[in-house]
Amino acid sequence: MELMTTYKSNNYPIIIKNNATTELKDLLSPYRDVVFIVDKNVEHALPEKIQQALSSASSDQFTHLLKVEGNETTKTFPVYQQIVEELLEQSITRNTCIVAIGGGVTGDFAGFVAATLLRGVDFIQVPTTILAHDSSVGGKVGINTPQGKNLVGAFYRPTAVLYDLEFLNTLPYTEISSGYAEVYKHALLNGKDAQLEIETAFPNKEALESLENLDEFLLKGIQTKLNIVLEDEHEQGKRKFLNLGHTFGHAIEYNQKIPHGHAVIIGILYQFIVANELLNTQYDIMHYINYFKNLNYPIEIVLNSNFNSLLSLMSKDKKNDKSGIQMVLLKDIGNPEVTHVNDEILEKSFETLQNYLK
Repeated sequence: MELMTTYKSNNYPIIIKNNATTELKDLLSPYRDVVFIVDKNVEHALPEKIQQALSSASSDQFTHLLKVEGNETTKTFPVYQQIVEELLEQSITRNTCIVAIGGGVTGDFAGFVAATLLRGVDFIQVPTTILAHDSSVGGKVGINTPQGKNLVGAFYRPTAVLYDLEFLNTLPYTEISSGYAEVYKHALLNGKDAQLEIETAFPNKEALESLENLDEFLLKGIQTKLNIVLEDEHEQGKRKFLNLGHTFGHAIEYNQKIPHGHAVIIGILYQFIVANELLNTQYDIMHYINYFKNLNYPIEIVLNSNFNSLLSLMSKDKKNDKSGIQMVLLKDIGNPEVTHVNDEILEKSFETLQNYLK
């Protein structure tokens, strides 16, 4: 399956299929230098796939292989400086393409390197996780700081996204469930029918772990994100809806050091409670708690969290403005809005969530 963005210019293909990495050879042919930034874990799990990718560069090209840890420790200033200086020492030019092979962390990091190196070189995303189906599309790249996640970055489109489904076969369940959070988020943004369809398809851990028919929902998720990003590339309006679950999610991820998708699920659960409090919605909170438990999400970690610590992190969220903390809330399934939430409601909703989980 191939999708093509429809910007006014600088469009790129999103190719989703088994063995999609074979497309690299033609994509890389125009460049003098090809830089592969590879997640060490992926290389260890699928060395033959990495070798297949590396062989896409021709003998008359300068090929550079850089390996990263593939976790949040990679998205830091020291690692960024090390990688950039190493590349600059190789006398690379702007006729360079960076190929990111790994999960969302690797893609975010490599994309930020590409956006800033020599004021911008091309890059290709080769996502290897379910979670990266979300982060690899849309052109948001960046690194973390001690103050929070993704606070330094850029909007920078890739040259192509190659989603090779064969990479998914070696994922542990923690990675599968982390990625599923963003797929589920997209379903909630699409409406009640989409929510029912995905919950029916994956009612428990066993169903999700099998990966059966997951590619259909991955495609729907990518299309959902793409439709929103094409309307609002630089997150001035509608693109903020994609942050559903992320205000509280980023805070608890950073505070408790849990996988991104697990934190997003907790953030989605929390926003349902905030919506009930602020928008007078009538969400059945236990439905979501039971569903997330069936999928083995560690939602009870909220019981170990301190509200003031989380509030401090939420106050640094990029959606905020001079009026305070903003959250994406579902007025109804498929009907999101961005609204300000005061500290009192945030704290009350946090306590409500903890009481549900006791």
